[in-house]
This record gives sequence, structure tokens and C-alpha cells, in this order.
Amino acid sequence: MKTTYFAFIFLLISCGTHQNTNEDDLETVKSAIQKVLSDQEIAWSNHNLEGFMDGYWKSDSLKFYGSNGLTKGWHKTLDNYKKGYPSKAESGTLKFIINDISKIEGNSYWVMGEYHLNRSIGNANGVFMIIFKKINGQWKIVADMSC
Repeated sequence: MKTTYFAFIFLLISCGTHQNTNEDDLETVKSAIQKVLSDQEIAWSNHNLEGFMDGYWKSDSLKFYGSNGLTKGWHKTLDNYKKGYPSKAESGTLKFIINDISKIEGNSYWVMGEYHLNRSIGNANGVFMIIFKKINGQWKIVADMSC
């Protein structure tokens, strides 16, 4: 009977520890994703569009869906940013508001939020849903839908 009791206590402790580890992992993931977004805010606000693009998967398989339709590829997405935001006046200062970070499956998470550009030529605001995936040990945006 004592052996059963101790086995039951051990099982409870093991399950409890496992749950905390999963929660800690989720918080670690969220922090890592928020760090990527924070780095993007800084790069964008310095009109460093290449630095901003460091948060994206540097692949022809990257997908960006916005007001001009679907763009495929890291280089094409960067080119579009350069055309749309050719100077600091157009890019302004970026602030993200993150409303949700949720696991999709495996090492993939979606992020839903808002962007706010404070600009001398007039402010711009919108919403986004981006998908992050851990690739080669780094969190990268693999798909972006912004409007």
C-alpha cells in the first residue's frame, strides 16, 4: 500500500513538473518572438529596412499578403518595402501592439496585433497576423498578412 501511495505522489509531482516546464517553454517562446518584434521596431524606426527584414525567413518561400496582393520571397518583400517607404518621412517610427501569440503546432506560432507608424507625412495604422517558425534555432516570420 505504501509503495502505491509513493508511486502516486511521484506521478503527481512528475506531471506537475511537466506542466510547469511546458508553461515555461511557452513563456520563453513568447519572449523570443517579442524580442524579434522589438528588434524590428528599432530597425524600422531607424529606417533600416534590411535590419527590419532580419526578422523574416530569408527564403523564396516567405509569403507576404497585403494591400497589393501576395508577394513571395524575402528579396521581393524587401524591394516592396523600399519602394513603399523610400525615406524616413514615409517609414516614421514603428510601434507594435501584440494582442495574441498562440501555438499552431510544433515550432509554429501565430501573432496577431496592430502596427502604428508615427510619421511627419501623416500617421498610418493597421493590423497584422504573422506566423513565426523556429528555423535553425532562430524565430523567423514565414508568413505575414498586414493591412
